[in-house]
Amino acid sequence: MKMRPLLLASGVAILALTISSCGKDGTGGSTASSCGDPAEITTAQNVHVTDSAVFDKMKARGHVVVGVKADQPGLSYKDASGNRCGFDFETARLLSAGLGFDPNTVEYKEIPSANREVSIQAGEVDYYVGSYSITPPRLKQILFAGPYLETGQSVLVRKDDDEITGKDSLRGHKVCGATGTNPIQLVKDQGLTEPENVIEFKTGSECLSQMLDGNVDAVTTDDAILKGWVTASPDDLKVVGEPFTFEQYGIGLALSNESLRDEMNRVLDEALNDGTWDRLYDSTLGKSGVPAAHPTPGKY
Repeated sequence: MKMRPLLLASGVAILALTISSCGKDGTGGSTASSCGDPAEITTAQNVHVTDSAVFDKMKARGHVVVGVKADQPGLSYKDASGNRCGFDFETARLLSAGLGFDPNTVEYKEIPSANREVSIQAGEVDYYVGSYSITPPRLKQILFAGPYLETGQSVLVRKDDDEITGKDSLRGHKVCGATGTNPIQLVKDQGLTEPENVIEFKTGSECLSQMLDGNVDAVTTDDAILKGWVTASPDDLKVVGEPFTFEQYGIGLALSNESLRDEMNRVLDEALNDGTWDRLYDSTLGKSGVPAAHPTPGKY
C-alpha cells in the first residue's frame, strides 16, 4: 500500500499532537506553549561555569540557543503551528534549566546534519541536540556532553515490501539517508548497496517522502527515528531486521568548553538518578514503543 507524502505529514502531525511534553518555538524570551503541556522542569539557581566562552555568551544573552532537527517524531518534530515535540527538545530544555536558564525561553535553530560541526564551531548555536552520534572523527572537531540516549542503525521500508528484510538484502535496491550522517556513510563504507543506488537528501524526511513515492526502496537511520515514523503511519511503514550498529547520542558543543561539558554531564546524571530522564522519555519517545534504557555515562 502506497501512501502519499501529504498523508504521512498528517499522520506525523497527529503523533506530535498526542505527545504530552512539547513546546512552541522559543525566541529568547517567549514562553513555551504546547502540543500538550511542557514538562515541569525546575530552573537551577546561581549556576557558575568557569573557563567557558559559550556559557559566558549564554549569561550575557539571558537564554540558550540550541541547534536542532524538526522532522523526527518522538525525538524532534515541529508541527505547522510551530510546536516542537520530542525527547531531544526535552533534553535541550533540561540542560537549559540545569544551567540556570528558563527552559521555556530556549531559542531553537534548525541546522542540517551536514552543517552541525560548522555551526557549533562558528558559535551559531550554544549546543546541538538532535540525534547526534558521538564518533571519533567528530570528537576531533567538537566536544560532546552525554550520552543521553543509545540506539542503533536499522532499515525502514514500505509495509508491502517483502524483498528487503534487513541490511543484508539491500543490494540491488535504492537506499536513502541524510547527507552527513553516520548511517548513509556506513552504507557506502560496507557496500550494502551499489554506489549508484545510494541516495542522499538533506533530511531523513525527504528520504521518507521519496520512498513513499516509490523513488527509493529503503531509508536507513537510527532505530529510534525509524520507529517514530512507523508509529505515525503503522499501516504504511515497517522496520525490518535487527539494529546493526550501536550509537550514542550526545550534546555537541565547541572545543575548549570542558567545564561546560562537565556541568552538562552533571545535569544529565542527576536527571538519570532522580527519575527526570525517565519521565521525559516516557512522555515523548517512549510513546513510539521503543523501550527505555539508561545510557552508559561517559566523558567525551
